[in-house]
Amino acid sequence: MALPGSLTQRVYLLAHDPDKGKVGMFTEVGAMLRAAALADLYLKGHLTDERGRAVVHGRPAVSDQVLAGLLEEIAAAKPRKWQHWIGKRHRPTVASVRGQLGDGGWARLEPYKIVGLFPATKVTPRDPRVRKELVGRVKEALRAPVGRVDPADAALATIAAEASLTIVLDRKTRRASRRRLLELSVLTGPIGPALHKAIQAAHAESGG
Repeated sequence: MALPGSLTQRVYLLAHDPDKGKVGMFTEVGAMLRAAALADLYLKGHLTDERGRAVVHGRPAVSDQVLAGLLEEIAAAKPRKWQHWIGKRHRPTVASVRGQLGDGGWARLEPYKIVGLFPATKVTPRDPRVRKELVGRVKEALRAPVGRVDPADAALATIAAEASLTIVLDRKTRRASRRRLLELSVLTGPIGPALHKAIQAAHAESGG
């Protein structure tokens, strides 16, 4: 089955709750998408890890606007830890990824206003089978031999687990799969631990 090419778009669709018809209110979608963008760039060799910090490798030409924007952010700043980049610019990243899903025909976007005042966007995936395929890939990543797992699928599973995305991996499954998730995290480098730290830091700042 055809899937969106970018990991950010796949993560957004994975986080979309089909029962609620939206991404859940307490879902760490912004952090997940930033982590997915970093993972995408890392897996493609555009970012490297230098002493726990994200560094642009070479002069990559990236057509995806979300990835290109993140590369520009990182290139323009002094080397920062990976969780620093996960913790920034959630709202514009979410909006950009939604726009990509709409432009690519993966989702229908409908502007509306909350209580008639605050602008928002209803996102409706056009083909529910796409999300089912993504969920299946996450679950297969927990079962298949590690050497046969696509690194992009390993990243999906790692991000879902570290963000406690219970509509994909409930607490019982995450606990039972702890060792496997550690193995998958190795495939995605620093992204999993960085996402965990970024979410913890955000919760601490907000008082839990």
